[in-house]
Amino acid sequence: MSNSPQRILLAVTGLSPQIVTETLHALLSRPGQAWIPDEIHLVSTAKGADNARLQLLSEKPGWFHRLRSDYKLPAIAFPESHIHVIRRADGSLLEDIRDDADNALAADFICEKVRELTADAQSELHASIAGGRKTMGFYLGYAMSLYGRPQDRLSHVLVSEPFETQKDFFYPTPVTHVIQDQRTGLALDCRDARIWLGDIPFVRLRENLPHDLIAGKASYSVAVAEVQKALPPLQLVLRPASREAVMGGESIHFTPIEYAYYWLFADRARRSQPGLHWSDDALIDEVLDKLAKLINLHSGEYEKTEKAYRSSYGKDNFDPIKSKINKKITQALGRRGEAYKLATQKKAPGQSYRLTVLLLPHDAITLDTHLPYSQGEFA
Repeated sequence: MSNSPQRILLAVTGLSPQIVTETLHALLSRPGQAWIPDEIHLVSTAKGADNARLQLLSEKPGWFHRLRSDYKLPAIAFPESHIHVIRRADGSLLEDIRDDADNALAADFICEKVRELTADAQSELHASIAGGRKTMGFYLGYAMSLYGRPQDRLSHVLVSEPFETQKDFFYPTPVTHVIQDQRTGLALDCRDARIWLGDIPFVRLRENLPHDLIAGKASYSVAVAEVQKALPPLQLVLRPASREAVMGGESIHFTPIEYAYYWLFADRARRSQPGLHWSDDALIDEVLDKLAKLINLHSGEYEKTEKAYRSSYGKDNFDPIKSKINKKITQALGRRGEAYKLATQKKAPGQSYRLTVLLLPHDAITLDTHLPYSQGEFA
């Protein structure tokens, strides 16, 4: 079992903590595919957290402990510290969600909790949107779209009538457990209840987020804005004067030699020219030509590079620079950076080797003509 992935159940709750035991029962009851979490986490307001602690984790009624005992479940980590209360910027607890500011707090808190719980690449996260305010369920669902991985799941539970509206119902018991119907006063046996778990498909956008956003804390609105950047048409703007390459609205800085290479292939794509192989005679001339426009032609840096390239140049010079360029693009843009990377084309008929090329359409590339070390402008 030590090699099994860590299974985590996450739910948002309001004043009805039954969602936890109902979801847990539904997960363990699925024929042939029972899923029992190793740990449980809740996100709630201050009132909801107190209610969950008293109803689920107390000695009595202790409904979470009773469910584990009734169904002989293994240990599940669910201490009070796993009930996470939404907090304001000053550290005070959020009592309830009443306005736009509270909504923003809930969105950021839920988004960060999902990011945190998906940080371990080997874990499995199952999130339930059935509890809490409707906005909390929405934010949890969207946070799963932002950070969810292929192994993660999203669900909702439905409880059969008349049990779904009963405050004393927590899960279908394996033996008779009688509660009183709040509306009719009639006796109900919890053993007769049925729970349906509905899996909710969701679009996974994690690979569209920059690496830094996945690794670090970010607000809900910032994460959404980053994904939004992937939606407009592809657009590359080259600004040699500042060694910037603006890709889909994201600015990336390269070293002079990296920029010279990237500019070389971007310029070829802009002019609808073919790519180059590292052994092509034109490559060194074009790289040095671009480098001369980026740094002082009479500087020691340029002279050293020119001497090295003219005397000895090979695959060992080309591949590391190409790799560094593509790595910086991945770090800045995540999966949406693929279109901006230097790619290797398939061999064309009669071609003896594969060319390196930038596959962006020519009309997606714009060149700022202001240069630091050349006179005038260029085409």
